[in-house]
Amino acid sequence: MPQYIIEIKELRKYYGSGIRGLGILALDGIDLQVPEGSIFGLLGPNGAGKSTAIKILLGLSRQNSGLCLVFGKKVSPQLRKRIGYLPEAPYFYKFLTGFEMVRLSAELCGMARRDAASAARRALELVGLGDAADRRIGLYSKGMVQRVGLAQATVHNPDLVILDEPASGLDPIGAADMADSIRRLRGEGKTVLMSSHIMSEVESLCTDVAILSQGKIAASGNLDSLLERGKRTILELDGADGDKIKKISDYAESMGVSAKAAGKGGIPLEKYFRKVVR
Repeated sequence: MPQYIIEIKELRKYYGSGIRGLGILALDGIDLQVPEGSIFGLLGPNGAGKSTAIKILLGLSRQNSGLCLVFGKKVSPQLRKRIGYLPEAPYFYKFLTGFEMVRLSAELCGMARRDAASAARRALELVGLGDAADRRIGLYSKGMVQRVGLAQATVHNPDLVILDEPASGLDPIGAADMADSIRRLRGEGKTVLMSSHIMSEVESLCTDVAILSQGKIAASGNLDSLLERGKRTILELDGADGDKIKKISDYAESMGVSAKAAGKGGIPLEKYFRKVVR
């Protein structure tokens, strides 16, 4: 049996009372399990309940009913030290340097000042901000702010990293660098939970996904299984003309056709997403 970092059972959350005294149902009894060591994508249209679920996971909001466990326990201040978090629109004190901001985050997570300083330098190097570490955040570009946000989320070496729209506002190079950082986190044995509207980003990074729609889980599971990518294989070839294509499955090597790339086929994630949320 797989070990789950996050377990959510029958989670419900109401907001306010509404104009007629009725609560607004943000989460409607969702069940969710995030495997250890996975990159888990939390998807859904605006208002589906993604941010609400993340806030409950972090202990920033309380559910009305249901169970939410992280590392097998209810969220507590001590447990939050094992979690790193990058919000969708991070705001940092503009008069602080990147180094000062990340060091402060490390200290707030319980690290000694000397250890926090060295960890901050290392985290900034890993996200490509080593040369800009002593520059004020007010002078950073949007992409640099996202990078320093990732550095503060990971400086204390958490076991679980939660990223809310990590590529928001990034140019293609910045988005690619962010994706590399997420893969690196998984390579270090961490579990990553990420919310995103960019289907191509999720499809290239995530091992598992859950799709929220109107406060409910519309679909969840291993990404390859959901998209039926385990049943089909696509082979990309160079130098194959019309005649060779007809015989390629049996005689590719004998005809001198080189296979350039091979991968799992299936329906695109964006098409699957539209299918389950409608």
